[in-house]
Amino acid sequence: ELQLVESGGGLVQPGGSLRLSCAASGFTFSNVFMSWLRQAPGKGVEWVSGINAVGTTYYADSVKGRFTISRDNAKNTLYLQLNSLKTEDTATYFCAKVPDGVAVYTIPPRRDWGQGTQVTVSA
Repeated sequence: ELQLVESGGGLVQPGGSLRLSCAASGFTFSNVFMSWLRQAPGKGVEWVSGINAVGTTYYADSVKGRFTISRDNAKNTLYLQLNSLKTEDTATYFCAKVPDGVAVYTIPPRRDWGQGTQVTVSA
């Protein structure tokens, strides 16, 4: 059974940094495309970043140059480094397993996400 567990969220001031982690189990992590999604209060789900099995990375324009996605296949763990945080980055962040053959920015089915970790950027 697929399991994704995010951690690392918290309260940070504008300009600050956080590192999110996502521990994966129940599938062959090293073979799949993984994404980070986020959902701000009262808004829809937004695709943030993705990484394929060989480490090629993709970013939404809103986070490009500030966020860095990475993976450690030996640890079955996905990461998202968040730098230069802005108040508009406040959201619940989810990691997700992406099905084969879909576009990079596809939002996967809810069953393939973790439970999320809250990031709040506030002075």
